[in-house]
Amino acid sequence: MAKDCWTLTRSLLAENSPYFETGARLSYSSRNKKWYLAALVLNGWQRIEMPEGNNIPSFGHQITFKPSDKLTLNSSSFVGNDKADSVGQWRLFHDFYMQYQLSGVFGFIAGFDIAAEQKAKGSSSYNLWYSPVLIGRFTLSDRSALALRGEYYQDKNGVLISENTREGFRTFGYSVNYDLSLTDHVIWRLEARNLSGRGRIFQTNGQPCKDDLFFTTSLAVSF
Repeated sequence: MAKDCWTLTRSLLAENSPYFETGARLSYSSRNKKWYLAALVLNGWQRIEMPEGNNIPSFGHQITFKPSDKLTLNSSSFVGNDKADSVGQWRLFHDFYMQYQLSGVFGFIAGFDIAAEQKAKGSSSYNLWYSPVLIGRFTLSDRSALALRGEYYQDKNGVLISENTREGFRTFGYSVNYDLSLTDHVIWRLEARNLSGRGRIFQTNGQPCKDDLFFTTSLAVSF
C-alpha cells in the first residue's frame, strides 16, 4: 500500500521503471522463505498488450533473497524490443535494490537501475541511462517517522525522458518525508522535495529554470 512506502512520492528511478507488467510468470519460493525466483514472458515494457507490429515477446527475471528479517536483496530485469519488429531496438534493463533494517530505529534502502537500448535496429551502439537512489528512514516514535532521500537520474539521450536540451535529462533529487499516525487507520504524510536539473528543464511561473521545489501532503485511511 502507498502508506507503507517510506516516501510519499515515487523516486525518479521507480517512476521510470516498469512498475506493472503483463504476461506469464513461472515462480519458485524456497521452503524457508529466503529465496524467491521468477522467470517472466511479457507483452512489453509496461504494456497490457504487445505493441502493434511486434510479434516477439519480452522477457524478464526476479531473484529475491531474504537471509534474515532485517535484510532483503532483489535483482530484476527486462529484455525485449518494445517497438514494432520493423524498428527492432532491443532494450536491456536491470534493477537492483537492498533493504536493511539496522535497528528498530533506523533502516535504509539502496537501489540502482541501469539500462541500454539500441540506437537503431541491428546497431552495436546503445543509448544508456541509469539511476541510483538512497533512502534512510528514522522511527521517531510509535506513531511518527522521518525519511530522507537522495537520488540521481541520467537519460542524456532521452530514451524515457525526452528533453529538448543539449544536456538531456540529468537531475539530482533530495526529499524529506514526515509521517504521523493519527490513529491505527489514519496517517498524515508531508514531503518536501527538490529536483535540480543539469539544464533549464523545469518551469516556475512559466519561466525555464534548473530547480523544482514542491511540497506534497496526503491523508491516508486504511481498513
